[in-house]
Amino acid sequence: MALGLRATDRLAAAHDASHYLLTPQVVVRPRDVTQVGRVLAACRDARVPVTFRSGGTSLSGQSVTDAVLVDTRRGFRSVEVLDDGARVRAGPGSTVRSVNARLMPYGTKLGPDPASEIACTIGGVVANNSSGMACGIEANTYRTLDSAVLVLPSGTVVDTGAEDADARLQAGEPRIHAGLQQLRERIRSDPESVERLRRLHSLKNTMGYGLNSFLDHDRPADILEHLVIGSEGTLAFLSEATFRTVPVRPYASTGLLVFASLADAARAIPALVEVGFATVELMDAASLRVAQQAPQVPADLADLDVVGHAALLVELQEPDAAALAERIAAADQALAGLPLATIDAVSPDAPGSLLSQDSARRTALWNIRKGLFTAVAGSRPSGTTALLEDIAVPVERLHHTCEELIALFEAHGYQDAVIFGHAKDGNIHFMITDRFDDDGGTLPRYEAFTEDMVDLVLRHGGTLKAEHGTGRIMAPFVRRQVGDELYAVMQEVRALIDPDALLNPGVLLSEDPQAHLRDLKTSPTVEEEVDRCVECGYCEPVCPSRDLTTTPRERIVLRREIARAERRGDEELAERLRVEHRHDVVDTCAADGMCQTACPVLINIGDLVRRLRAEAVGPAEQAVGRAAVTAWAGAARGAGLALSAAHRLPAPLTAAATDLGRALLGRDRVPRWTPDLPAGGTPRPRLRDPAAQAVFFAACTGTMFGPAQGCRPSGGDGQDGVAAALIRLSTAAGVRLRTPAALPHLCCGTPWKSKGLTDGYDAMHDRVVRALESATEGGRLPVVCDASSCTEGLQLIAEQAGFTVRDAVEHVASEVLPRLEIPTDRRYGRMVLHPTCSSGRLGLDPDLHLLAEAVAEEVHVPQDWGCCAFAGDRGMLHPELTASATRAQAAEVLALGGDVHASLNRTCELAMTRATGRPYRHILELLDEVVTRS
Repeated sequence: MALGLRATDRLAAAHDASHYLLTPQVVVRPRDVTQVGRVLAACRDARVPVTFRSGGTSLSGQSVTDAVLVDTRRGFRSVEVLDDGARVRAGPGSTVRSVNARLMPYGTKLGPDPASEIACTIGGVVANNSSGMACGIEANTYRTLDSAVLVLPSGTVVDTGAEDADARLQAGEPRIHAGLQQLRERIRSDPESVERLRRLHSLKNTMGYGLNSFLDHDRPADILEHLVIGSEGTLAFLSEATFRTVPVRPYASTGLLVFASLADAARAIPALVEVGFATVELMDAASLRVAQQAPQVPADLADLDVVGHAALLVELQEPDAAALAERIAAADQALAGLPLATIDAVSPDAPGSLLSQDSARRTALWNIRKGLFTAVAGSRPSGTTALLEDIAVPVERLHHTCEELIALFEAHGYQDAVIFGHAKDGNIHFMITDRFDDDGGTLPRYEAFTEDMVDLVLRHGGTLKAEHGTGRIMAPFVRRQVGDELYAVMQEVRALIDPDALLNPGVLLSEDPQAHLRDLKTSPTVEEEVDRCVECGYCEPVCPSRDLTTTPRERIVLRREIARAERRGDEELAERLRVEHRHDVVDTCAADGMCQTACPVLINIGDLVRRLRAEAVGPAEQAVGRAAVTAWAGAARGAGLALSAAHRLPAPLTAAATDLGRALLGRDRVPRWTPDLPAGGTPRPRLRDPAAQAVFFAACTGTMFGPAQGCRPSGGDGQDGVAAALIRLSTAAGVRLRTPAALPHLCCGTPWKSKGLTDGYDAMHDRVVRALESATEGGRLPVVCDASSCTEGLQLIAEQAGFTVRDAVEHVASEVLPRLEIPTDRRYGRMVLHPTCSSGRLGLDPDLHLLAEAVAEEVHVPQDWGCCAFAGDRGMLHPELTASATRAQAAEVLALGGDVHASLNRTCELAMTRATGRPYRHILELLDEVVTRS
């Protein structure tokens, strides 16, 4: 069990996706239920409250605390598929996306489908009774949870899936068992309470405790299990949840219906619900303007002149093609009668229809919708805080509610407000931005707006929190929604199960009418990447350092905390954070850009970290960087020779020498040698061909690092490594190559850029441009590189210079493979494949899979795939970073038991070889073996 007591630990954990900010006294990271029990016992004895957090994507303030924060993100990620996918058991730290990935082969998925599925976790899904875009209230958490393992505040563990669960609860907690029975009868005997609960829960509703549990279930154990759903960590710790899954309907058709006004869109919703659309997602004009800035936005949306428009993103989902075709035909008839602002048929696969089955268009539209809140919030003015509300009303009241909300925005001066949401369920989200500076000048406006909004929603028979949880933001208004009697029952539920108010006080129920106005988060202006961040946490699951030091979100909030400390004159705290910041934020960042692939506002923390490294580099280090450019041919070859020499010396002696150098000069300057590193490689090839069809830019990593140990040269020429393999494959296919004349002196520039050596990078950049200008005949020929990270580096140079750069995998897939004869009797059996962060960003993964399928009968990419964090030499400077990043994937790789293991970047191959003990090789080396070996 790890304890976070430093200022960095506590302040990084003070932030979640909400607009509340509380700093915990300590952050505890338990590994199992036993450790959780010890934490609860210690806090109970000390009378210190406990708050549980996993994904930190909650929007209502329910996962922040000024007491003890228990972070379950690292220790509770187990996923077990049961009954051929009919059920699934998962730990609270597992993300919805990771669970669904394991269910995919079985054709099932979780019922809850929140837009934050990339980062939100099972713990939060249960704690908030999550629903989402398609599941409504029919397949939400409350309806699909099969059983749970709970740790009560007393320490008692309750497994509601056990056959004798109720008897055990009665024996272990007789007071709770009897109390639940009494409350059940109290509610059932009051017709007004029954009617009110039925009405409230006919809509999405996460206000207060789910007292419908007393109507829907008889046994106290079952009532307790369902009370915990939506309880926001105030009744128990969820250590495990088992869900009944729902079938995936793989045939889908999606359309974006654009209306002239929000009122027109809202009035159309009942007709669309009648048609049977699985999803009907509302986006107002402000949402559409933000959507137009998204990458890969469909052309018709990008070209729309948005004035007061609104749109509905609709989707049909069916089990087979015939059913979908029938549903599309019926839907097209219904859509023809709607007052659409644009009637262009945009479906390439179904001319004349507004619904499309085109995967690229559908993916683009859903990526826009899922990232809409954070994208809208990311475009807010610097220094402001985004506040997202979440309500539900009967569908027939939705357009009136929207109209009155717009009037409220205008009356209170929220001119930049945005409305979007799950219109099919009458569930809309609206976002406002405000500036909660220390003087609190805008608080009265926000307070008055909230009061008016509460009155509006309740007047229309709605619920004040549909799916984001009550949290702190609506805790003072629970009584107003449910009435005195049901509110009193909720208070008794809490007192019955948690009599010491140990768990998450201040959340869900509050007698403080000002609770929603306290501890509001401010957002000081810091720098461009930091200012755009809304702290959603979508970046965290893909970050390779997430289990070692900090995540991209935490790196950003620590930058904010330094700025906040400086502005209030707390130089002692600011300096302490700066010192801890160097290792946790800068040194252990792989700067791989994976965060950008998950970020709705496309923040790349790698860019920020590289800039911070550059700011820390002095004139002497910049001079060394420039000198390395001048001597690069010798430096690269020298590194390879040094590795070869190291293999001829006793391993303990070599390791001790590098460890001494690290101790004297610094861990971030001297790489650590380990026996798993290969010997050095061979000099880069030199090819002269006036009739070349492409320019081969062999990466210098092939010179520094030789091929996997124990691998024989593939061809009869005695040459090994990916460069030799590419040349042989190209020759076999009749594709002619040349290399730049100065190739030994060239590099993609990444080593300088990643270390902040800007002078050296500029010098190498200019050298590469000059060399490629000549080699490509002014850009006529494409450049081909044989390492994906180097391809990415060269593409950055090419963007400005006008060259075309392709990775060798793309080149071989399109130009070489179609001309080769692949002997089927030489293919391998099972291949385990490691795509790289670069291959993902460059769009190479489809080509990588194509080549893998040519080489092996079976191709497997581990479900726990992620960036290996070797990041050039970072895996040698900070081996613990790579070990942490690859731990889960390595275990899965060993369980898969492949015949061969492949990737497309030499340093990533080194990382995975180190992590698994299995030799990873470039995919082209393996393809070369299949094609050329005798």
